[in-house]
Order: sequence, then C-alpha cells, then structure tokens
Amino acid sequence: MLDRFYMPALGLAALAAIALALVWPQGLGDRSPAPFGHTPDQRTPQAQAAMRRAAESAQRDASHAREAVRSLQTQAIAPSQ
Repeated sequence: MLDRFYMPALGLAALAAIALALVWPQGLGDRSPAPFGHTPDQRTPQAQAAMRRAAESAQRDASHAREAVRSLQTQAIAPSQ
C-alpha cells in the first residue's frame, strides 16, 4: 500500500528535478537554455576587464613582495656598510 503513494511521489520528484535542471544555470558562468536565463555576469566585458585588472594587480603585488624578500635576503647575506 505504501508503494501506491511512494512511486508517484518519486516520479513527481524526478520530474521536478528535471524541470529545475532546465531553468537553473548548469554551473558557474554557464547559460541556461534559450528561453530561460541571461548572459552570465562573468562574461560581460566590464566583468572580464575587472577580473583582468584584479589578476594584473595580484601579479604586481606578488612581484613587489618577491622583490622585497629578495632585497631583505641580499641585505642579510651581504649587508652594505
């Protein structure tokens, strides 16, 4: 008797999961099918430019930090008098 209610409920849950998969984005930055969704924020030119600036800034900061450590190591090994 429990199967009489369980199996239809399971079928409805499966259909609901399929319907949700049709309208929900499939991963970070991916677009939903045509009638649903919109262009992801990560793909807009402004967001890509901001991400590029952030990456360049991080590389610059890392380079300055490496240079500072290298300078301190050089001073520790051969201090200038």
